[in-house]
Amino acid sequence: MSAQEMEMVAPAATREAGRGAGTGILSVQGIGKRFGGLVALNDVSLEVERGSVTGVIGPNGSGKSTLFNIIAGTLRPDRGRVFLNGRDTTRASPAEICRGGVGRTFQISRLFGEMTVLENLVAIAHGASDPEAVERALELLDFLEVAHLRDKWGSELSYGQRKLVEIARALMLRPTVMLLDEPFAGINPRLQNRIVDHLEVLRRRGLTLFFIDHEMRIVLEICHTVHVLAQGEVIASGPADAVRTDPKVKEAYF
Repeated sequence: MSAQEMEMVAPAATREAGRGAGTGILSVQGIGKRFGGLVALNDVSLEVERGSVTGVIGPNGSGKSTLFNIIAGTLRPDRGRVFLNGRDTTRASPAEICRGGVGRTFQISRLFGEMTVLENLVAIAHGASDPEAVERALELLDFLEVAHLRDKWGSELSYGQRKLVEIARALMLRPTVMLLDEPFAGINPRLQNRIVDHLEVLRRRGLTLFFIDHEMRIVLEICHTVHVLAQGEVIASGPADAVRTDPKVKEAYF
């Protein structure tokens, strides 16, 4: 990849941090969320350090997706606060959080089926001229090795191709933090390894990666820190090796 191409996939320069609690680029403090009588999250606190690869694991129903939805602004917590770069984003809209530097992929693809891959990327390039948006989209597709899909309809893509295009689309606005919701689920090991390689390049260029996944091989291999949720609570946090051997984690997850 050329120096110009690397620049195209790098996140925007780190924004000046404001005053707020927490030490990481992303700080979640005391988050609680109920759905009727169901406690989805109970006093969840965690930090995501700048430039890290951080994972969240836990059994189905442990609150992982609810946590991501709160961070991304699509759900409001009942209590607690979320900070991005030291700024309180707890009540910010999804659009404001996106503009603040958070990109996101989804477990279930959100691509527009009746638009081409290139159009899917260009459509979200707010603030860029059409030529600039097209240039960036093509650079990202090339970086992710899916440039040959540029004129394919979203509905024509395979499941694995959708995963890669979702990542490209999330990168269009040069985020500083990427929330990845099960990026490795349902795809073959070869494609999983390709995605790992691409994400490592992005991390080296300054992007902070925060993801949910059940692929323990990958989580334990690439994460600097792993947070484990069970029944809406953080039961362990730390390096992958320490989390893997934690008795509470073995009981709840393994």
